[in-house]
Amino acid sequence: MKFGLFGGARAARGGPASDSQGYTDYIDYVCEAEALGFHSVFIVEHHFTGHGQVSASLNILSYLAARTSRIRLGTAVVVLPWHNPVLIAEQAATLDLLSNGRFDFGVGKGYRDYEFAGFCISPEEAARRFDEAMAVIRRAWGSDGRFSHHGEYWRFDNIVVEPAPKQRPHPPFWLGAGSDESIRRAAREGYNLLLDQLAPIELTIGRVASFKAECARIGRNSDPLAIGVTRGLQLLRHEAERPEALAIRLDVLRAIGGLARGAGAETYHRIGAQPSLEELDDAALLGTPEQVIARLKKLQAGGVALVLLVEPRPSIDTLRRFARDIMPEFS
Repeated sequence: MKFGLFGGARAARGGPASDSQGYTDYIDYVCEAEALGFHSVFIVEHHFTGHGQVSASLNILSYLAARTSRIRLGTAVVVLPWHNPVLIAEQAATLDLLSNGRFDFGVGKGYRDYEFAGFCISPEEAARRFDEAMAVIRRAWGSDGRFSHHGEYWRFDNIVVEPAPKQRPHPPFWLGAGSDESIRRAAREGYNLLLDQLAPIELTIGRVASFKAECARIGRNSDPLAIGVTRGLQLLRHEAERPEALAIRLDVLRAIGGLARGAGAETYHRIGAQPSLEELDDAALLGTPEQVIARLKKLQAGGVALVLLVEPRPSIDTLRRFARDIMPEFS
């Protein structure tokens, strides 16, 4: 089992950090993760939040490419309906070159209505815009010469997209998915799979099995590291810290519980005061090292090989304790 990071920086003018921290501190956080042997970092893209969340993930990853040498650098995700696909293909290929082939290209359709409203794009167009953008990007990276594209949203005449990425035919594509159909689609269309931080362990294991089954059905090699499972991390030093940790976890669930999908998702959509939070929520890696190891071993037994960690209050100290007390169990 390998471990990575999920989330991103938060500009200093934003409010208290929920899954990230200031840009400078975040860069140091990722550099320390590389030194400790973490596998990857996946950075989000959001706009118009008022909380200083990352809006230019490719820029941050380009800087990280210069500050690191081994850790893989991913987007989670570039929301394609908001971007010119040719410019994204050029920028992503440049990042892949600068990182010496360490880029993982996570893409998505977007889900926040106020972001679509801010860009004056209808959410109903998201799926068609996404599909067309991906078609352009695949062609841009797969063509030996010039090409033209005349689509519903984009028109390009006699263009050649430069540079070409270092990874051939292209950097790995990653897709965030939750429904069974979207998971099977990811497998069929050559995407690696990003799974959310809210789904219970058994539901997550079922989604992993669905992806692997579809890969087997179509004859695709199912690399265990082609599935990244995001999990909240709150590592306790002692039991006295548990009440505060549970309160923080409850705040996280109130903030992002509406994103939950699948069996039991409605519980997260209406979450209030939950005295039995630990019974409700087995997704987070919340507990002592021994308890976190036990939860990770359940995921490992269900076929999970890559876990992406997101801390509600990130700290280098936690990374060091995780690397010292937990990672050796999965070497």
